[in-house]
Amino acid sequence: MTIRTLNIAVNGQGLSAFTTQVQQVVHDSQIQSGLCTLFIQHTSASLLIQENYDPSAQRDLESWLNRLVPENDPLYTHTLEGPDDMPAHIKSALTATSLSIPVIAGQLALGTWQGIYLWEHRHYSGERNVIIHLSI
Repeated sequence: MTIRTLNIAVNGQGLSAFTTQVQQVVHDSQIQSGLCTLFIQHTSASLLIQENYDPSAQRDLESWLNRLVPENDPLYTHTLEGPDDMPAHIKSALTATSLSIPVIAGQLALGTWQGIYLWEHRHYSGERNVIIHLSI
């Protein structure tokens, strides 16, 4: 079993790829067969496996979710932390806070065009924590 915490830098709303960092943890663990579980320790960001080839797919996802959950909705009562906070919580609730990826022959069993992303839902710049748990 291996447990690591990654600090993923984010620069405002959007998708931040961190597949390479997870692959390195899997490689360093020397686990050949098992499960890689990722968990984000935040309520206004989420995790996603998505296409890593054409960035327009990522932009379209971001635009769609921003249209679905707009800022400054007059129905929001949780507004103390700014107009992006409540929409970020809703976006996080609609997406995923954890992912499970099989490890086969010492590699993440991702498809050819799949990448792992942290999806920042706030206008926040800084770091987010993602726990990696590898088990056999």
